[in-house]
Amino acid sequence: MNRDKESFGESSSSSSLSSQQDVGDDRMIAEILSEENSKPNGAVGRRLSHLDSIPHVPRINGAIPDENDATFDHQRLFDRLNLYGLCELKVAGDGNCQFRALSDQLYNSPEHHKHIRKEIVKQLKKFRSAYEGYVPMKYKRYYRKMRKSGEWGDHVTLQAAADRFGAKICLLTSFRDTCFIEIIPQQQTPIREIWLSFWSEVHYNSLYEVGEVPYRVPKKKHWLF
Repeated sequence: MNRDKESFGESSSSSSLSSQQDVGDDRMIAEILSEENSKPNGAVGRRLSHLDSIPHVPRINGAIPDENDATFDHQRLFDRLNLYGLCELKVAGDGNCQFRALSDQLYNSPEHHKHIRKEIVKQLKKFRSAYEGYVPMKYKRYYRKMRKSGEWGDHVTLQAAADRFGAKICLLTSFRDTCFIEIIPQQQTPIREIWLSFWSEVHYNSLYEVGEVPYRVPKKKHWLF
């Protein structure tokens, strides 16, 4: 029995060290890719340069639309993508889609979403006064909830992302009356642009010109061969 416990302890320790190494590798790769991908995404921007954006007010997520409304919303977004010659790089709908789409735009891979989430939560905690007024619940409860993988991002986390990464975040949306939203950093001039599609209250994807959507090789776990 003791030998089994010792083996289990060794296995757990090994798994923990391996996990820490993966996180460290991801962070290093993300920092390198962030430096390489810091220029504005002018190609997509030129296609939507004539659109007027509305002032962005950070807010938490609203009610998920029913199936009928969601279907109409998705078709509206699809029509807008076609109209402006844009295409989505689809990311997993696992509750991390906003963070995956941000990761794809910032780091050329959706797989750094955990790092993105961590940095956004750090921003929310450090600059509480900038975001607390938009959150209709106890603020500590809010950012602790956002810390959890699978927790849906909202327009407050988008503002925090814009501020943390010095990025203008541009959303092509499925809203009936709001086609285009720009989220601007509050305290600095943007050094990059991030382009996302937003199927309202349902899903985010990463946005590209038609024909320019990159092929992303799924990340392999260290134990796969």
